[in-house]
Amino acid sequence: MNVLLVVAKAPVAGLAKTRLCPPADPTQAARVAAASLLDTLAAVRATASTIPVLAHTGRFADAEYGAELTAALRGWHLLDQRGGTFADRLANAHADTAEAFPGRPVLQIGMDTPQIRPALLSTALQRLATHEAVFGPALDGGWWALGLRDPSYASGLREVPMSTADTGRRTLTALRGRGLHPAILPVQRDVDEWSAALAVAADLPGTRFAEAVGSVGGHLTSGRPR
Repeated sequence: MNVLLVVAKAPVAGLAKTRLCPPADPTQAARVAAASLLDTLAAVRATASTIPVLAHTGRFADAEYGAELTAALRGWHLLDQRGGTFADRLANAHADTAEAFPGRPVLQIGMDTPQIRPALLSTALQRLATHEAVFGPALDGGWWALGLRDPSYASGLREVPMSTADTGRRTLTALRGRGLHPAILPVQRDVDEWSAALAVAADLPGTRFAEAVGSVGGHLTSGRPR
């Protein structure tokens, strides 16, 4: 079995998805983040023959829809993120996952791509079975997925500045510098800015995420993920 590792932040108002403000207020932005995470967790759980792992920071007890998130995470292996920078936390998440599940390939994603579905995750895992690594570029220059058959190679992430327009390119350079030649996955749109949230929600009618984004414009009254 492969490991599906999600790296996420508890969606606490004022701390999550602050770049969505405005037009969202801090609580609405955290609800969008919660909906994105809930849809991501559901996709991971629906992906066959995988071990679900969450490396998280923050307290779900303080988060928007904390009860729903706690219920969705029953049966998951939970890890606390470690490190002073996001790059360190990513590298440590891979290392801690490898320690918990030695010898298993790891596919890591974040909470910013609620459009990801089990079919795409299964395809990524199939490619990881025949390649030493897989890499999913993001439209904004970052990346949405990193799969490694040997998670120790994730130590190279410590050298990469995160959340920049060339994070993806630098990550590929770091991997190739260690002799890896990742298979490239389809480009996806990360939800970091409001324009991206609208674009992704438009493609996801009827989802928690689309409802949460729609509630910001006042089109829905509950603002509650279904």
